[in-house]
Amino acid sequence: MVEQEQGSEGRTSPSWLLALDTATALASISLYDGWRVVAEQSWHSSRRHTVELTPSVYRVLEQAGVRPMQLSAVAVALGPGSFTGLRVALSLAKGLSLATGAVMLGIPTLDIVAYPHQWQQLPVCAVVQAGRGRLCWALYQRDGSAWRRLTDYHLSAVDALAGEIHEPTLFSGEILPENAERLRSLLGDHFLLAPPAMRLRRAGMLAEIAWGRYQTGEADDPATLTPIYLHELPSGTSP
Repeated sequence: MVEQEQGSEGRTSPSWLLALDTATALASISLYDGWRVVAEQSWHSSRRHTVELTPSVYRVLEQAGVRPMQLSAVAVALGPGSFTGLRVALSLAKGLSLATGAVMLGIPTLDIVAYPHQWQQLPVCAVVQAGRGRLCWALYQRDGSAWRRLTDYHLSAVDALAGEIHEPTLFSGEILPENAERLRSLLGDHFLLAPPAMRLRRAGMLAEIAWGRYQTGEADDPATLTPIYLHELPSGTSP
């Protein structure tokens, strides 16, 4: 377990974790101290991640009175997601880790989407948009006291995803209105949609997942950490 540092007056100084997510058109950043989300910002960036992320991180740190050299860890959403978007946050996270010595932690994007729903008993389908009418998705469910992922990370069309759902399932994440309408028409009562605020992929959730790894002493190598990219399987091929 990682212990927090002792200040000059014997008081415990917080270990700061910065979380960065630009996996899709949605961007989110968060500052976490192990007890609370100290600051968080989420916004629809479209294709402006490159020019918006660094100034936003600077503002969040400045508002919290935290300098980059005080960071103990940097977490980043690894994907699946957009090719360019994933690399924006990953590049900044690597730069901060190498410059400050902060531990680096990569977390799969769909794990972040599913995380806030871990206390419910229904299966959860976490979704992010992949373009051209396709979705990246995975299924999760609580098994006794354990929260676990049931499937691999998949990339498929909406109809193919519907074909994998065989019981009432809560959907969360980036689900366009037309996707929701199609899934509802195919699945009927088996399609349950989380409210908009609960579908939002937040860096605060990314920070909390990463903090658990940080506390156990885990770390990823900035030199070798790479995004998770998915490729659609040919028609008729089983995943």
